[in-house]
Amino acid sequence: MAREQFQTLTEPMYYILLALMQECCGVDIMEKVKQISKGRVRVGPGTLYAMLAKFEENGVIRKTAEEGRRKSYIITEQGKDMLREEYRRLITMTEDARGLLE
Repeated sequence: MAREQFQTLTEPMYYILLALMQECCGVDIMEKVKQISKGRVRVGPGTLYAMLAKFEENGVIRKTAEEGRRKSYIITEQGKDMLREEYRRLITMTEDARGLLE
């Protein structure tokens, strides 16, 4: 299962999946990641296309269109479940630290 391979998500992985809540192509994904993270996270083409291939191979995203070299993708239900699980994990981690760091 994909969750086993992606036990935890890196920041670029997390933001790529967030970007794919709406169908878009690679160039648009890079721009959306930058927007969603307010410029804090940037994904280069090498990282992006390697991650898209792994995500697609594991059923986390699916290709929706292909015109020449331009390919569009969207997150699958499995991918949304994985993203929600990671979101909950991150919340738990920040809650665990709250009393210790404040």
